[in-house]
Amino acid sequence: MTDDVQGLTLASVTAIVDRALDEDAPWGDVTSEAAIPVSATATARVVSRVDGVFAGGLPLELAFTRVDPTLAVKRHSAEGDPIAPGTLIATVEGSARAILRGERVALNLAQRLSGVATLTRRYVEAVAHTSARIVDTRKTTPGLRVLEKAAVRAGGAHNHRHSLSDAVMLKDNHLAVLQAQGLDLTEAIRAVRARIPHTMHLEVEVDRLAQLEAVLAAEPDTIMLDNFSLDNLRAGLALIGGRATVEASGGVTLDTVRAIAETGVDVISVGALTHSAAALDLGLDIVIDAATPHPELGGAAGGGR
Repeated sequence: MTDDVQGLTLASVTAIVDRALDEDAPWGDVTSEAAIPVSATATARVVSRVDGVFAGGLPLELAFTRVDPTLAVKRHSAEGDPIAPGTLIATVEGSARAILRGERVALNLAQRLSGVATLTRRYVEAVAHTSARIVDTRKTTPGLRVLEKAAVRAGGAHNHRHSLSDAVMLKDNHLAVLQAQGLDLTEAIRAVRARIPHTMHLEVEVDRLAQLEAVLAAEPDTIMLDNFSLDNLRAGLALIGGRATVEASGGVTLDTVRAIAETGVDVISVGALTHSAAALDLGLDIVIDAATPHPELGGAAGGGR
């Protein structure tokens, strides 16, 4: 098992998986403990039921091995691989009880993340003929951000800031508060620039063309044109004239992203990548080993947690 998949640390993913396992079986899996012999072994195959893009191999694996470290998990699909109905994603061998205990958490995470990667790939392909970069937002599932942003990368797109701690992004509400202190727009942005390290990126959101000259005078690194029409995007790009990176944002869909990219913007941020992706249909097929002895049913699942 690797301890680093697309920037994920083993510790961060383990913490997410452990919380999910504890949520799913806080006092054990009473069904399997009552129905499955403690010595029963099995082989399980995780397969795709549909076309898509796979993501979530590490959390899928950990969902089984954190239940029972003796389970043998082999991944057959890598992050970002295209998958089709019947594609073998992973095999799991060992304690039948442990496999059944980890099954739902493994599938929930892999289905969610593969859905994000699949939707992301569609956006990336829609703008592949341009130089625009598709990026995500902070509109992620609480507690799953590190995984969902990795799934965006698996889909071929890029990450915007991971958290409020990564970069300064002055949005309309920030600017309204600053201007209420008596500063004009340029002064407000310059005041912020003076308070941050010279290495920190500064982005400013603009929601109308009339703001651009004042924002440009403060020399931000990136200007976000929020909810601009295509004509206004082109006009904004002309006014900016290469003096800042230009990001388009606001209500971007698969129907509109191509035309937005063709205006010449540098970056298109898409909240839908993470807040509107449908889970991909993955399944687990299990076969109980026929030669398994059948002693009394009591005892805990092998390995435990």
